[in-house]
Amino acid sequence: MQMHDVLALILGGGAGTRLYPLTRDRTKPAVPLAGKYRLIDIPMSNCFHANIEKIAILTQFKSVSLHRHIHRTYTRDMFTQGWVQILAAEQTHGGSHDWYQGTADAIRKQTIEIKAAGSKYTLILAGDHLYRMDYGAFVQRHIDTGADVTIAVHPVPREDASGLGILKMDDNGRITKFVEKPKTAEALDGMESGNNPARPYMASMGIYVFNTDKLFDLLEEQPGDDFGKHIIPASIDTHAVMGYVFDGYWEDIGTIRRFYEVNLDMAAPLPKFNLYDPQHPIYTRPRFLPGTKVEGGSLHNVLLADGGRIQEATIRYGVVGLRSIISRGSTVQHTIIMGADYYESLEDMQHNQRMGIPNIGIGEGSFIEGAIIDKNARIGRQVIIRHIPERPYEEHSNWVSRDGIIIVPKNAIIPDGTVI
Repeated sequence: MQMHDVLALILGGGAGTRLYPLTRDRTKPAVPLAGKYRLIDIPMSNCFHANIEKIAILTQFKSVSLHRHIHRTYTRDMFTQGWVQILAAEQTHGGSHDWYQGTADAIRKQTIEIKAAGSKYTLILAGDHLYRMDYGAFVQRHIDTGADVTIAVHPVPREDASGLGILKMDDNGRITKFVEKPKTAEALDGMESGNNPARPYMASMGIYVFNTDKLFDLLEEQPGDDFGKHIIPASIDTHAVMGYVFDGYWEDIGTIRRFYEVNLDMAAPLPKFNLYDPQHPIYTRPRFLPGTKVEGGSLHNVLLADGGRIQEATIRYGVVGLRSIISRGSTVQHTIIMGADYYESLEDMQHNQRMGIPNIGIGEGSFIEGAIIDKNARIGRQVIIRHIPERPYEEHSNWVSRDGIIIVPKNAIIPDGTVI
């Protein structure tokens, strides 16, 4: 179908507390992914592959790095009909609600801009999910069924249903019932929709297509601030709400544990998500970096991004991000290293030596296991970070333990000889 009648709205994320401290200095969609991307690159790439011409990103929390990435990456030239724009939360004359209160409230507050796009259909997307979907087929299904709203749903087993919004679909694909995060067996009774006994429940992916006029009718009729909690449940009894079954790979990267596992899986020999699909690449900002140099050492199941330098180190099961420096004698395993935003000059390193702080990267002779090392972190010599199963939550000035994983935040300094 022609996608010029579709406006894609990407929700730029809330405070992202479950991904803290990765979201201490950035919003969720700006969190680095797979060594060289950011989470926002996933829905943006899906939009470009579907030839969607009009894309808007709604942002609010700690969005500076996200804005910078969007402007540097997704610039359209004057000969392109479409556009990519940011709709940031703003204060207006006579308006007391200057911050978005939820997903629906964010769109309600941008009514003027959204209506100005003049699109017949509005596609609403999350900015922090990992999947590859044909939005063209999704929108076409919406049109063919004559729906007012179509929700992308993903088949899930019973053990996963308690953390998701579960939708009941009839034989025609119409959604007849919704249960938000059912915690009991009674709440799930009769909610089976699929033919697969291993995954009989349909979970909302938080991805919607609306007829634009119906979208604003619902936002006016329903006062709720959130699509999943308020708008969608209220629409089931009053509008034609259909389900679109998506049975491919999909992950809502909402916690540190899921972020860690999803990233490490990409370094596996047969990852669940294929970064190497030549027909559907993931787009991101071109940085024109040299290849990563490996000066000896041993690498096993490692995803290497550009611009790094590995000096006779041992790396097993890891992601090594842009401009990563890993010094001699270091061992890194089951760890995500996000790399750096810049290279340090010789003068910078001399200054570091005078100040008694490590250079950016992993210092000589360090051992790191089961960790996430955020950008521009400085890990000194002979540092030991060990994986301790069931390690409790701890927060220190330069490291955090969460979900059994050690996170060294962006720009943190771990002095020589530290043991964590």
